[in-house]
Amino acid sequence: MIRREAEYFFGALRFFTRLPVPGWVGHSAEHLNRSARYFPAVGLLVGGIGALVYLAAALFWPKTVAVLLAMAATIHVTGAFHEDGLSDTVDGLGGGWGRDRILAIMKDSRVGSYGVVALVLALLGKFLLLVEMDGAWLPAALVAGHAVSRFASTTLLSTMEYVRADASSKAKPLATRLTPGEMAVAAAFALAGLLLLPPAQALVACALAALSTLWMAGLFRRWLGGYTGDCLGATQQVAEIAFYLGLVARLPQ
Repeated sequence: MIRREAEYFFGALRFFTRLPVPGWVGHSAEHLNRSARYFPAVGLLVGGIGALVYLAAALFWPKTVAVLLAMAATIHVTGAFHEDGLSDTVDGLGGGWGRDRILAIMKDSRVGSYGVVALVLALLGKFLLLVEMDGAWLPAALVAGHAVSRFASTTLLSTMEYVRADASSKAKPLATRLTPGEMAVAAAFALAGLLLLPPAQALVACALAALSTLWMAGLFRRWLGGYTGDCLGATQQVAEIAFYLGLVARLPQ
């Protein structure tokens, strides 16, 4: 059982990052589907890498430079996987006028003006929000942000239908809905990322991440009738930004 769960975790790690996995880890659609419970765990690891880079860089450079290097590290580790989903999704929703046209635009490898603007705003937004955070818990914010936002996108797997008919899609193996037990495992990893953050700020951050996820899910239901792999990436990016917004919000004393 432990080996099987390890395979599921490493399967998620291989799918969503460039990090190496052991040679004995197999690859199948079934394993990838079952690995969805570990998406927030991958977020913990990616966020942890960003946090370590931030802490190391902060020893030599100003906070702004350290944040930039931390962001660059997480993007490199993931191969801009989720950022690509965001740009494709915004291109589709911005340039399409019907479900089939939106899906066609999202599948196009070229990036349009809507996608470029979305990427610039997302990266700039994350940078500014991280710079505004208290440096004492910024590393914890990176860990939690990546974990919670990946849980947010995982909820789409449990509540919505996959809409692409072509089996060649990269996200097709993820199209089976998660069980309540699998969602509980995913939630546990997401909650683990919150332990080092101030409780009140963490609660506000999670609330904004949840609201942003509901908003994204509503858009996808209205225009697509479900989700695609790009939608999962877009939801992760939006939820991460919303989470950071909650962490820098000025709460009543």
